Amino acid sequence: MNLEALLGQVSAGSLTPEHALKLIRASAETDIGFAHVDLHRLHRRGFPEVIYCPGKTSDQIIAIMKSLSGAAQNSFATRASPDQFTAIHRVFPSAVYHAVARAITLDVTPLPPPQGQVLVMTAGTSDIPVAEEAALTAERLGAHVSRLFDVGVAGLHRLLTHLDELKKARVIIAVAGMEGALPSVVGGLVNVPIVAVPTSIGYGAHLQGWTPLLAMLNSCSPGISVVNIDNGFGAGVCAALINHPPSS
Repeated sequence: MNLEALLGQVSAGSLTPEHALKLIRASAETDIGFAHVDLHRLHRRGFPEVIYCPGKTSDQIIAIMKSLSGAAQNSFATRASPDQFTAIHRVFPSAVYHAVARAITLDVTPLPPPQGQVLVMTAGTSDIPVAEEAALTAERLGAHVSRLFDVGVAGLHRLLTHLDELKKARVIIAVAGMEGALPSVVGGLVNVPIVAVPTSIGYGAHLQGWTPLLAMLNSCSPGISVVNIDNGFGAGVCAALINHPPSS
């Protein structure tokens, strides 16, 4: 909806304020029975509603995508399975499955041009799926993203050889399992915000991600924010907003 044109009609007297309010409310969301699709999120937050796939049927995901596409908004579905993508691809042949990130994208309008610099890094190779979810999210929100994988503290020299790359970033997403030391080490080397992501990668006392989560929360390096275990999506949104805050 073109709000400027709508307000112009109200100002000209061709549309009553009450009718304009009804139109705005109707355009803000779509009730499809099992979900209220938030069509106003794009204007309110700067990016469309994102679909979290676990617990949803393929038909439900498809219906939400139809609502978003009908409003000329792109679809981004996280934690999607290959079976869900197969069903979605039959309806939307232009949909793309990002296997490592476990996400589906369906673009009906151009993405914002990439700006700034977000660096997504991992301690180990096993952390890459969460990191790719973060990287893809940040890219879709208009960030220029670079990747640096498998540079954990078990081989500190690997990290130090990329110090120049770290210092060029506007914000860093550090993804780590095991003891979760990577964000603290990076925090002592750079002067930019760090978004730390604990992963559920590790042995017994790692406790499915609780150990790195608590380690990151208790880091003595200032400037580190921590998202939930395996929450690459949340880290990507946070980093993208730091990298390029939306205009008011």
